[in-house]
Amino acid sequence: MRAFLILTAVFSLFLAAPVAAAADGPTVKVSESQAGTGGSVTVSGTGWRPHTLLMMLICGQSSPSRGVIGGTNSCANADGRAVTTDANGGFGKQLPVAEPPVPCPCVVHVATVTGATADADAAFKVAGHPVKALPAESTGGRLSMLTDTRLDGSSGLLTWFGAPPTRTLVFTIGNAGTSTLKDPVFQVGTAHGVFAPQWDEQQWHGTLAPGKKAQIRLPVELSAGAHGDYSVSLRYDGRTLAEQPWGVGRPWGVTLFWLLLCVVVPAAVFRIGMAVVDRVRPPRAGGIRHRGVPRPVFRVPGVRAPEPAPSTASAPSTLPWFTPDSDPGATAGRLSAPHDDSSTSPTTPTTKGPT
Repeated sequence: MRAFLILTAVFSLFLAAPVAAAADGPTVKVSESQAGTGGSVTVSGTGWRPHTLLMMLICGQSSPSRGVIGGTNSCANADGRAVTTDANGGFGKQLPVAEPPVPCPCVVHVATVTGATADADAAFKVAGHPVKALPAESTGGRLSMLTDTRLDGSSGLLTWFGAPPTRTLVFTIGNAGTSTLKDPVFQVGTAHGVFAPQWDEQQWHGTLAPGKKAQIRLPVELSAGAHGDYSVSLRYDGRTLAEQPWGVGRPWGVTLFWLLLCVVVPAAVFRIGMAVVDRVRPPRAGGIRHRGVPRPVFRVPGVRAPEPAPSTASAPSTLPWFTPDSDPGATAGRLSAPHDDSSTSPTTPTTKGPT
């Protein structure tokens, strides 16, 4: 019975070891604590999420306890390396040694690129690089991120026509210090593609007691007509707390507007020009400005078209023996001429004598 209890205790220790390592969070180790520029150091880590993309950087003015104080601007970004964790959440890769843009103390900073934010630092010294004391830590409260950041909101109809896209950056922080934090000032940066972020200071009005947490909502706005891949960064006291990607769609309403404008304006100018030409052109004979288009006549082979009936409304009524003439004297003489009775009397016999 006693042997069974011992075996059970040993087996439980083996099971508890990985759980304790995972509970401690992600860790980073370096093969050498010091190296010069041009060399390389092997960086390894455990406790990360499986199949996660990480970024490894050498950063100055930093420490494992305070993190990267100046954000990624204090790191040698051009010489960083990306690595993907395995199925157990571990990795190992060589990192070239480069001098950061600020003096040491330096660290090897490893952080997630996508998904939930996680980072870890390992102390490292760049041989020959200047060293400067870290700035004094603020006596106020110490902020720490408790949950992942997110962007709330959606694009409306005006954004489709070029209005500035807006979102709300939502995150939860906790006060890990020993004093109350009052009205902290955050820096929200927006970056397009590979360009450096543009920072905007925003103050949160409120107090945060030691050991308490609060949800912060800060507005984020881009310029009018902005589209493409953007990233939103959150920084406090010189330290980057979180980064969030933001994909902005193209304002197709602006493109549609310009297409319609290119069609409507030339058509309107053409109509105005034709109206001006019609006004200034002199009229034709008879006061008719436009010649009518003749009506087409359709004929069927073998069928004779009926002749039009004479119009009695416009033609004057005349006698069979009367023909209008333009000479008044001739007309009067023709009316006064005597009638031939022999031509009109059928009963009178007609005799002809010898000539």
